[in-house]
Amino acid sequence: MNFDPQSLRYDSNGLIPVIAQDHLSQEVLMMAWMNAESVAQTLATGKVTYWSRSRQAFWVKGETSGHVQRMVELRVDCDRDCLLALVDQVGPACHTNRRSCFYTAVRDGEEVEIMAPMAD
Repeated sequence: MNFDPQSLRYDSNGLIPVIAQDHLSQEVLMMAWMNAESVAQTLATGKVTYWSRSRQAFWVKGETSGHVQRMVELRVDCDRDCLLALVDQVGPACHTNRRSCFYTAVRDGEEVEIMAPMAD
């Protein structure tokens, strides 16, 4: 059965949330958005391509920073309205130079930074 990006359930803006997870460590790296074309581009090139809501444009992860994500496997959730991208991440995934965008924990009602930026 061939996969058709149009078979996914996109929101009213034509977008679907995507969680990027390191395929080896299973660490959750980031959350972003895709549309049908960025899903198709990702599958065709192996380079994870997202849709930037603020710029209204495609962005290939790592295109400017060099911190690329190579697609290992794309998974579709049971409702077909969310994706899980298992990736090979080079360098930090977060624009703050951290491995993951999820570097703040809420512990006992307080925000605690649990991950420092990576060394250059």
